[in-house]
Amino acid sequence: MSALEWFAHKPLGGGIFWIQERFYESGNRANIWLVRGSQRDVVIDAGLGLRSLPDYLRAAGLLAPAEGAAPRPLLAVATHVHFDHSGGLQHFEEVAVHSAEAAALLRGDNYEAVTWLSDREVARPPRPGWRARQFRVPPVRPSRLLQEGDVISLGDRQLTVMHMPGHSRGSICLHDKDHKILFSGDVVYDGSMIDWLPYSRISDYVTSCQRLMELVDRGLVEKVLPGHFNIFGAERLYRLASNYISQAGVCHKVSTCAMRSIASIALRITNPRATS
Repeated sequence: MSALEWFAHKPLGGGIFWIQERFYESGNRANIWLVRGSQRDVVIDAGLGLRSLPDYLRAAGLLAPAEGAAPRPLLAVATHVHFDHSGGLQHFEEVAVHSAEAAALLRGDNYEAVTWLSDREVARPPRPGWRARQFRVPPVRPSRLLQEGDVISLGDRQLTVMHMPGHSRGSICLHDKDHKILFSGDVVYDGSMIDWLPYSRISDYVTSCQRLMELVDRGLVEKVLPGHFNIFGAERLYRLASNYISQAGVCHKVSTCAMRSIASIALRITNPRATS
């Protein structure tokens, strides 16, 4: 299967494109965002990597420069290293990730990447004989380590890094302040927030949700482009964040602890820790 078959995209206007993996039929299917700038293009999250995303972008004409202009550099930014967002990083020459998860990406740590893929989730295999049990996030050396407050410049657009741990220890959002757009990764999407994975932490998630609510209170976000499911607005963002905080009590912490233990055992069986 070619990259053109595997992916599909939808233009959102303003140089932003929404890309998905057509044959990965799962709630874990991540949204991929291409943001084109005057001097640099950025891909936010990269999917499973079963087919080359850069090949798709070129074949679909999404990276075409203006007539007479030189090709723009292309940077892939991972909002975090979970497998559904980081598997495709292997196909990019320039990769950025938060420093807290850089070591996991470098060693191909599929325990921290929570790699969990089944054959039934892939409606059409990317090549003959492919099986989900073969899938792993390969080691990738980041070319840029991100920290809170860093700015990724696209020329005519600036994306500010917000370190928002909770779902994972290196989770980030990218904030386009001028256009009041938040690329939220898995920090928040229109569904149940997952805080029971090995490197999840409820107290961090509460703090991150407080920051999200503050963005809304200050009128700094009007549109959220999340890591999964559909785009939503500021009112829904505030409600999702506030609902998480209100539910993060003792009972939630106890049940989450039990779920984390089960998830950790399952992941250790299928993804032994990489130590080299």
